[in-house]
Amino acid sequence: MVEDVEEKPMESLDLEQYCALVHRRRWHILIPLFLGWLVVCGASWVLPSVYKSGTLILVEQPTMPKDYVVPNVSDIQDRLQSITQQILSRTRLLHIIDELNLYARERNRLTSDELVERMRKDISIELVRDDRSHELTAFNVYYSSHDPRVAQQVTRELTGLFISENLAVRQQESEETTKFLENQLEETRKTLADQEEKVREFKYRHSGELPAQLGTNVQILSGLQSQLQNQEHALDAAKQQSAYLQSVLGEYETRRGSGNDATSPESPLGKLKAQLADLRSLYTDQHPDVRKLKEQIAKNEEMQKRVTAEEVASGGVKIGADAGLMSGANAASPLVQLKGQLRANQAAIRNGNLAIASLQARINQYQSRLDQEPVVEQQFTDLSRGYDQSKANYDDLLKKKNQSAMATNLELRQQGEHFRTIDPPSLPVKPDFPNRLKFCALGLGVGLALAGLVAGGAELLDDRLHSGKALKGLLPVAVLAEVPVIANPVEQEAEKKSITMAWATTGLVFTSILGGFAISYLQG
Repeated sequence: MVEDVEEKPMESLDLEQYCALVHRRRWHILIPLFLGWLVVCGASWVLPSVYKSGTLILVEQPTMPKDYVVPNVSDIQDRLQSITQQILSRTRLLHIIDELNLYARERNRLTSDELVERMRKDISIELVRDDRSHELTAFNVYYSSHDPRVAQQVTRELTGLFISENLAVRQQESEETTKFLENQLEETRKTLADQEEKVREFKYRHSGELPAQLGTNVQILSGLQSQLQNQEHALDAAKQQSAYLQSVLGEYETRRGSGNDATSPESPLGKLKAQLADLRSLYTDQHPDVRKLKEQIAKNEEMQKRVTAEEVASGGVKIGADAGLMSGANAASPLVQLKGQLRANQAAIRNGNLAIASLQARINQYQSRLDQEPVVEQQFTDLSRGYDQSKANYDDLLKKKNQSAMATNLELRQQGEHFRTIDPPSLPVKPDFPNRLKFCALGLGVGLALAGLVAGGAELLDDRLHSGKALKGLLPVAVLAEVPVIANPVEQEAEKKSITMAWATTGLVFTSILGGFAISYLQG
């Protein structure tokens, strides 16, 4: 129970100790707090003001949709980076510094490179992207200076450089792209012309042997083979007819000399009849060979009848009188007709042999073409592959060149993607640095930290006892009675004055801090 009674006074005494500490160290808290705040806040009024002028430049899309005219320039991100490097180059910045007389005070102690580096630090560029597509839609250009009008003037100069440089870069890239494609197209055209000449020479050299003519060659060869078969059949028939006519003529002359019967088995007619009897034992009368043989027997019999009738009419004139047979009434005799048919038949045989030889030569020619076709096809395929590739490259380059020419024409008309100023360079009214309101807040934090450090350090270095609790903790026995503090009127008056001075100082400090915040807010 005793411990429980002692815990509550300890908790109350802790708060009392803190209050006593603040009361006892009030000057250690107020003075560092005010001085820390005053130094930091005062620094914001001592530091030179820096004014920042800015402008917003919109990346305006081409007037013609990209589906109709494809741009032939680099991406806006890469192009803007290149333009920025050109504008921030040493030559450009030194020209601006000399033209606008920038950094007049620093020129005596800084070199040209240091002035350029100083100006680069004063220039800042912020990109603005679309939230959904993350494409670059605009960008801000800022310039900081101690003079607001100089800041505005330099920002206007930089804005003009960005706009003009973008137009120049786009036109230059577009023209160079078109020129490059034209050169490539000309080289490809020469290559294609060489390939066309090679293909033309190959077609001329292998005329009739090309893969595209394979079907035609096969058809012609098939037709020639059919003609050859027909000619051979006709030649065989002519040869059979010649043999028949020669046998008839020989048998007729023999019969006239010896008087033999034309129908005897040894005669041609008898042989034909014997051959017909053999064929009938194997085939019917409708068989082509049987029918053909019957026609020959009929012709032979007709010829025999005519010869016999002529013999009877002429009274047995001998066939050996050739001159008499070829003159007068005997000129139209069957024997003369027989010899004429034989001569015509022999001429037909000669013509047939010539036609067969000609057809055989042409067949050999087309057969040679067919034999060469795989080799020619492989050679023509290799040659055509290079031609097709060159043709495809030429067509692709021609299409790209035409598109690039249209894009270049669009750029020269300044209807392509370009920069447009949305907000003109602003004339800053309030300084961008220092931010006095932030400096006041920072000074208050610094003052509180300094006050806590000074008060805590003073308390740690002070070895005196300032409370009865601390004294009781040092005594080995319990305290039976306490003697109250007896102060005389002079001490009471001094203590009262000290407290009044402390409250007045506290009010003055916080009033000054609040006033500093109010002035900084109004000025900022």
